[in-house]
Amino acid sequence: MSKVIRLLHGEFGRVALLEMDAPLVTHAHHHCHILCKVGGPDTAFQVRGKNCPLTDSNAVLINAWEEHSYLHLPVGSNNPILLALYLEPKWLASFSKKFLASSHPRFFINNLSTMGVYQKKALEKISMELWWADQIAHDQLESMLLELTLSFMENTDVITAGDLRSSGNTLAFMDPRIRKAIHLMRTSPQGFNDIALVAKSVNLSRSHFFELFRRCTGLSPVVFANVLRMEFAFDALADKDESLIHIGDELGFSAQGHFTRFFKQHQGVTPSLYRQQVEKAPKLDS
Repeated sequence: MSKVIRLLHGEFGRVALLEMDAPLVTHAHHHCHILCKVGGPDTAFQVRGKNCPLTDSNAVLINAWEEHSYLHLPVGSNNPILLALYLEPKWLASFSKKFLASSHPRFFINNLSTMGVYQKKALEKISMELWWADQIAHDQLESMLLELTLSFMENTDVITAGDLRSSGNTLAFMDPRIRKAIHLMRTSPQGFNDIALVAKSVNLSRSHFFELFRRCTGLSPVVFANVLRMEFAFDALADKDESLIHIGDELGFSAQGHFTRFFKQHQGVTPSLYRQQVEKAPKLDS
């Protein structure tokens, strides 16, 4: 099982320092996802079917709603140690106009970005803080996250808000049945538990629904539903109020073991370990 070295939730999203020892299934996030290798052997992610090596020389940049999976490439008994940023697009946009389009699934035009001297310095700074500091001040954490993220903007082409305006709003041209299905999946507990029911509610056969959903969103409805499941689980585990059994029930799993297996396949660790390790970053006093 993979190991969580440090895990923080906050208004920025999530940041994790992880030792990986197993692959992850195809999944997606609504976040801007940045992955850097901190130590250990080189490894790789697959993004939209393309292998993206994660090495000392380059980072992997994954867009919101972009399908990807982790390809574990073990070398002897050594495992790669990764820094994973899951950054909220709204939080990014509040700091810089460069990020106004960061929720778009093509924001990062390229999934690989070179690790230059500046990027490596920023990576070392945040990695050492996560590894050794008992507590990290809110403003310091935000500053380090922005410093690392902005460092990649210098040598990475991105979509701008102007580009989106000139090309039109993708959602405006989405099939209304898929738009309705997305609303149902976001707002109804059954929405991410029963894909067949969602397809029926928009008067589509299951096969036609799957085809049209992928054509409109770039994702299968199953992957989209799993994103919603995982986001619900992350929030519930961070709050630490609900039992794991209750969380699994709410997500539609008939047994606790099914929830544990699903979560581990997507995150690399069990939900119980995730709950033990997760810390809520302190909020900045107003």
